[in-house]
Amino acid sequence: METAGAAPSSTLPTSPAVVRERPGGEAMRAIILKGFGGLDSLVYTDIPKPLPKAGEVVIKVKGFGINHAELHMRRGEWAEAAEVSGIECVGIVDSCPRGEFPLGAKVAALMGGLGRTINGSYAEYTRVRAANVALIESDLPWSDLAALPETYAVAWTCLFRNLNLTAGQTLVLRGATSAFGQAALKMAVAAGARVIATARSPKRFALLEELGASRVELERHDLAAHLPESKVESKQIDAVLDLVGNSTILDSLDMLRRGGTACLAGWLGGLDPIGDFNPLLRMASGVNWNFFGSFVFGTPGFPLSDVPLQDIARQVAEGKLDAKPARVFSFDQIHEAHRVMESGKADGKMVVVLD
Repeated sequence: METAGAAPSSTLPTSPAVVRERPGGEAMRAIILKGFGGLDSLVYTDIPKPLPKAGEVVIKVKGFGINHAELHMRRGEWAEAAEVSGIECVGIVDSCPRGEFPLGAKVAALMGGLGRTINGSYAEYTRVRAANVALIESDLPWSDLAALPETYAVAWTCLFRNLNLTAGQTLVLRGATSAFGQAALKMAVAAGARVIATARSPKRFALLEELGASRVELERHDLAAHLPESKVESKQIDAVLDLVGNSTILDSLDMLRRGGTACLAGWLGGLDPIGDFNPLLRMASGVNWNFFGSFVFGTPGFPLSDVPLQDIARQVAEGKLDAKPARVFSFDQIHEAHRVMESGKADGKMVVVLD
């Protein structure tokens, strides 16, 4: 995904971390990283099914989302990458030694090292800390449920925790055509906010307008100078959710009213750091800037249980929130899924569903 699924590093690994299981577990089908590089780095093979451990949950994977973080991991561009990729999934509880979740329950899992320091969701089974698992009981098809964990958990947290967005406020959403951006747009509109969305091409304006954007602007590095709501004498922008990244965040700060907040949560514009940034000379007084990366889910400050995934699934089932994936692939189509993601033609959230 476009968000910080893992932390970039100037010291990159030379090969994926191999996560070993002790012998004796039954075999399962998995997609492993045999090394860093192109699509042929993802290889289908049989590995041992993860064995249950106290405080963790073994999940029979029914579906998982495809995220840009996994693209960076496959290329070796992130600080960590496990042998089995995949930072999120939905499925059924197969074992849970401490009983945090009942056997057979439908659950979602997100990060907690998945795909980074422990084997992830590109497999028939995965094991994750209980703190990174949430109930998601629903009659929605697995393809719909698989579109929710990473994208909607991050969008909800950015909007309603980091930005404290409320009805009637004005939000600028930069990078709105991405899967994460579309989810945030839908949720912000449903919450009663006025959303000014950005896209890199006018061809995408109609899509964002259909999703509820009050106005769509062409994305540019000096966007603040082109928004009437950001004029010095009458600033009206309460919040900015910036998914373009380091190349635009200072411009995002420029458009905020006093007391407004910008949340940085993506790097669609690349990972180059901000050069020569001096807050004293560059930041307006009284504005706020924060960051969110999904790798913190499951920590004491950001328990996954804080995210109302169950309620989000209910809103989808009731037709109040459209969260259908843009593309659905089978387990044996992982190369095609990564090819589409790499081409930038996903047009929304892509998921993989296991038989």
